[in-house]
Amino acid sequence: MGLSLDATQLDRYSRHIIMDEVGTDGQAALLDASVLVVGAGGLGSPAIQYLAAAGVGTLGVADDDVVERSNLQRQVVHGDDDVGRPKVDSAAEFVADLNPDVTVERHQTRVEPGNVEELVDGYDFVVDATDNFRTRYLVNDACTLADVPFSHGAIYKFEGQVTTVTPGGPCYRCLFPEAPPEGMVADCASTGVLGVLPGTVGCVQATEAVKAVVGVGDLLEGRMLFYDAMAMSFEEVEYRQNPDCPVCGEDPIDSVADVDYADDSCAVNAD
Repeated sequence: MGLSLDATQLDRYSRHIIMDEVGTDGQAALLDASVLVVGAGGLGSPAIQYLAAAGVGTLGVADDDVVERSNLQRQVVHGDDDVGRPKVDSAAEFVADLNPDVTVERHQTRVEPGNVEELVDGYDFVVDATDNFRTRYLVNDACTLADVPFSHGAIYKFEGQVTTVTPGGPCYRCLFPEAPPEGMVADCASTGVLGVLPGTVGCVQATEAVKAVVGVGDLLEGRMLFYDAMAMSFEEVEYRQNPDCPVCGEDPIDSVADVDYADDSCAVNAD
């Protein structure tokens, strides 16, 4: 890795270093890694917390929103004093207080077709912690086309789901070729969400990112993990790559410019 750990780091990350599966090489890989978290809300907050604690050296945070008081029930990197501030700023300050080894790259911007490819470029892993279908498809398409692995997470009331997309494997569009019609799936603002739920889902996403960087364990490739907090149960559903998928299939599109994200379905433009 070309990266040695000093005495403070050997102490800070000692519980990683004594693990055969991580060790000094794995911790050095984390310190040398870059992970982008898209969305600093319910899912992004626990992901940011644990990725920073784990010592991911460069942590990108992309979000164009400001902190609202109603966020504080679940978005745990923000505090009452942060209300009205950009989420990227309060998240960055949280990380700075937690771990000085981590450099935060703030992207105070809305993820759009014109910037998503540049945003994901150069990152080793992306955490999709978004709350809308348009951005989920943008992240999926940009990461898949750029061969950047990412973890997708979503929550609804008492339920959550997580899957991980890696180069050469099935992508989010293999599961859901197009977004559901507008209004069919309600959001947290209209239905509510259990405050602790995104903590569980976001931590699973952070776990996937750490494992991918260190190179250990089995990722949720081709598997969707469903979590039901009400029943306290987990269920796993396998899915396969669609050879006709326009993003990861045998004849993929060239760029996100080939997708009509203005359309509610986020459909790929037909030739």
